[in-house]
Amino acid sequence: MAKPGRSVGTRRPPLPREDDASLTRILLCMDEDLFESEAGFAGLGLRPELLRALAALGYEEPTPIQRGAIPPLLDGADLVGQAATGTGKTAAFALPMLQMLSGSARDAVAEGPRALALVPTRELAEQVSQAVHRYGRELGVRVLPVYGGQPIGRQLQALRRGVDVVVGTPGRVLDHINRETLHLGDVGMVVLDEADEMLDMGFAEDLEAILAETPTERQTVLFSATMPPRIDGIARRHLRDPVRVRMGREDAAPGELPLVRQSAYIVARPHKAAALGRILDVEAPAAAIVFCRTREEVDQVTETLNGRGYRAEALHGGMSQDQRDRVMGRLRAGSTELLVATDVAARGLDVEQLTHVINFNVPAAPEAYVHRIGRVGRAGREGVAISLAEPREQRMLKAIERLTGRRIPLEKLPTVTDLRARRLELTRSALQAGLDDADGLDRFRVVVDSLTGDYDLETIALAAVKLLHEAAGGDVDEEEIPSPAPARRDPQTRMRPADSGVARLFVGIGRRAGLRPQDLVGAIAGESGLPSRDIGAIQITDRFSLVEVPEQAADMVIKALSRATIRGRRPTVRRERFTR
Repeated sequence: MAKPGRSVGTRRPPLPREDDASLTRILLCMDEDLFESEAGFAGLGLRPELLRALAALGYEEPTPIQRGAIPPLLDGADLVGQAATGTGKTAAFALPMLQMLSGSARDAVAEGPRALALVPTRELAEQVSQAVHRYGRELGVRVLPVYGGQPIGRQLQALRRGVDVVVGTPGRVLDHINRETLHLGDVGMVVLDEADEMLDMGFAEDLEAILAETPTERQTVLFSATMPPRIDGIARRHLRDPVRVRMGREDAAPGELPLVRQSAYIVARPHKAAALGRILDVEAPAAAIVFCRTREEVDQVTETLNGRGYRAEALHGGMSQDQRDRVMGRLRAGSTELLVATDVAARGLDVEQLTHVINFNVPAAPEAYVHRIGRVGRAGREGVAISLAEPREQRMLKAIERLTGRRIPLEKLPTVTDLRARRLELTRSALQAGLDDADGLDRFRVVVDSLTGDYDLETIALAAVKLLHEAAGGDVDEEEIPSPAPARRDPQTRMRPADSGVARLFVGIGRRAGLRPQDLVGAIAGESGLPSRDIGAIQITDRFSLVEVPEQAADMVIKALSRATIRGRRPTVRRERFTR
């Protein structure tokens, strides 16, 4: 299938070296001088049907990443875009994709879709699919999301009827290719969305296999929140002379806070749950997501928060898709105020109501922090990102600061006095709201009149405030959270302190069964909810494998893998018996 400005079957020259600036075009999206075209989406050259769809959805001005990406994509160029979640990148590739589809004749004998978008999670597959459907409603474009956890029969029926766009996770897309139910020979555009997340989840070989099934003259688009060397490696192998569009770093004006207010608290491990509750009491978020490392931790934190009076719900890889959907529905409806989740479960979530992101643990990879805080501070709204760091995790905060270019202030935990003052302030606010709505007060006048004979009005008011305050939770009866002792190395041992928190697991399957490192990473992350970046060294022999995981997650990983099937087998999983 031909694309604008490209001849069919002609392979473009290989991607130039990074230092060959004459061939690689780079746009910094925060530099407004680069965009002197007509304001609004109309100036980007989009079809009238797409402009009408955007107007109906209330979109007036393109975001910086859309201004930078849409024109070169409409010209048929390959593109590498660096942009975090919430910057409008879905529309940045979906609108040119729809224009490409509507500008070419539909081939009645085409065996497969004409556009493919690969995403890391089922939640993101659904969101991207819905967005493409909304933008292309007038064009009659047929969109199909494909991912695991959904009955494959429904997907097979839709593929037999014919679709124009497939949005899917790499594992399920490759499954359809192997079943010969998905043919990519007619694909004119391939999008790799959140490519860094897909690599973190062990999909590198799957991506290579899928791209090998697509035409060499396709248009390829890659979006990623971060640009580690392996992402650049994919761009060099599969993109030709790409335009590079990235969100330039935007500094806050003097006296102005950035859209996401970031802070961290240093807390010893035994006191983290109490510290989390106290921070939530002081912050009083409208809706928040609390990130944990493991399923077990998610369940424990959820139970603690519910015991403190919050409406908290868990979200992790051990839940079915129906369970996840119900949890997200309650969060969006406002019946749940706190979502406690693992990274795997929360990838791709887009919840407008979220005001706070709280890291119960500092993520081991700075890129994961960028993805997490991208859940708030979106579309011009302010948000808050708070991290609870153990003393040994302070170096991780420094790595995050180097990546983001922003300092993360270390703050003191709220004291009992601070919490009492905050609760009194909430009582005052509730009372003021009642006074502002004075229409319904008259029916209580008889109560006040009956008491004025024995008490003065000030005493009556104080008693009423006390009752209101106690009904809202009353005074705090908690102990102060002690400051943590500084992290120290043990001079009597030659083992690195980091090693003491690592467990080595034996998995009874190896090379003879075709096991690859990404198979283990995918199984552990998918079954236990442990983030892939927390999985350590992997050693694969002919008959068995050894894998390092955090000590606190070891039993949970063993239990999860013991129920899992890897490469068609259910292997023995236990702690390694060899002692160093």
